[in-house]
Amino acid sequence: MTTVTSPLAGRAVGLAAVPDPVFAGAMVGPGTAIDPAREPSEVVSPVDGVVVSLHPHAFVVVDGEGHGVLTHLGIDTVQLNGQGFELLVNKGDTVTRGQAVVRWNPAEVEAAGKSPVCPVVALEATADSLSDVNEAGDVKAGDVLFSWS
Repeated sequence: MTTVTSPLAGRAVGLAAVPDPVFAGAMVGPGTAIDPAREPSEVVSPVDGVVVSLHPHAFVVVDGEGHGVLTHLGIDTVQLNGQGFELLVNKGDTVTRGQAVVRWNPAEVEAAGKSPVCPVVALEATADSLSDVNEAGDVKAGDVLFSWS
């Protein structure tokens, strides 16, 4: 069982609220989304594991059970070409839950015309393999978002 925790503070809104049909339709995978607090912050790893993919706007950490968790910072933020994002780890690094991975400012993302809503997705999972998915309410970094069996 993998427990996936929130990589940032904000409000859980669920994938259906993501303004992107690929994420909203869970085509990338099941999970939830966080509407972040509009302040500079560090985005932390949602699980213990290895950073297997790392971009300024998104990262994937794979845990010891082989579960890959995608954290995507905002929607269409790839178009910002890394501006406003600072990487704090490297691809291949082993990270612990709660360790800072990226520094960013959701207010700047919003000012640039992009949605700052952050999908947190269980890659290559089925919806029925997740339980206790948090889709509403305030969350702090480290609060449980869902369990993955």
